Amino acid sequence: MDKIGLVSVTYNSSNILQEFLDCVFNQTYNNFILYIIDNASSDNTLSILKKKNDPRIIVIENEVNFGVAKANNQGVIKALEHGCDQILFLNNDIEFDEDLIEILINKQNEEDCSLAAPKIMYFNDTNKIWYAGSWFIKIKGYLPSCNRMNEYDHGQYDISQLVEYAPTCCLLVKKEVFSDIGLMNEKYFVYFDDTDFLYRVFKNKKHKTFYFPDAKLYHKVGSLTKSFNLEDEKIFRGDFFIKQNTKNHIYFLKQIGGIFAYLFIVWLLFKNNVRFITSPMIRKDLNTWKLINRSFFEGLRM
Repeated sequence: MDKIGLVSVTYNSSNILQEFLDCVFNQTYNNFILYIIDNASSDNTLSILKKKNDPRIIVIENEVNFGVAKANNQGVIKALEHGCDQILFLNNDIEFDEDLIEILINKQNEEDCSLAAPKIMYFNDTNKIWYAGSWFIKIKGYLPSCNRMNEYDHGQYDISQLVEYAPTCCLLVKKEVFSDIGLMNEKYFVYFDDTDFLYRVFKNKKHKTFYFPDAKLYHKVGSLTKSFNLEDEKIFRGDFFIKQNTKNHIYFLKQIGGIFAYLFIVWLLFKNNVRFITSPMIRKDLNTWKLINRSFFEGLRM
């Protein structure tokens, strides 16, 4: 029975944390340790964690916010030191049934794969798909395809299959992957950290990633990173999301390298400015335009 290191990063997560902990400690599969890496929360996150009296929880308290990639690496390193056979990355803005881990483990064994991901639904609309398999698309700057996102679930993606990308919102990973691929690139504060990691897995060709729809969870999308803002009854992309997503895509393309990737970087400078004009989800003000372009050049300097 594999020992699983569950790795979850908290940052001011008090409003969603208790439900997540309840889901974790109600699992039918109980050979695990939960590693919570707290990135200097200023709310009640740590007090909630300290009330949890269970020997299977280990809290790592960071004095500053190191970002998602570095915090995940802290959890992975600690889990491997403790002899864990696998790592299960988990956001804490999710809820799931008591058999999630058991299903992932069983399906992983059936397909003999190194990485396993569930079907992910929106928490606020439980019939709408957030993730049901994804592949890297070169002509989109190597972004993972999201053509299945926002579809209503009619069982159309209820077949287990080999995929190229899965989000670390919930991803089971055998320890051998880290020996072969390495840890996450800590230059990604948030966003693209999992894209970069899964792309390296994909290019390495040694490990298979599978999507298993029998395992399902519900994601409270954007509840932690404030990726959307509501202003005057209109929804806009938040400044934090724009900055991190813009610069990290540029940096990701630099890591891939090659003529196509660098040409796509040039294309993004034009595309991002067109999107500023045309997208209803981007504020039409000078500060937002400056943020988009400043973030682009920050990505070039990373």
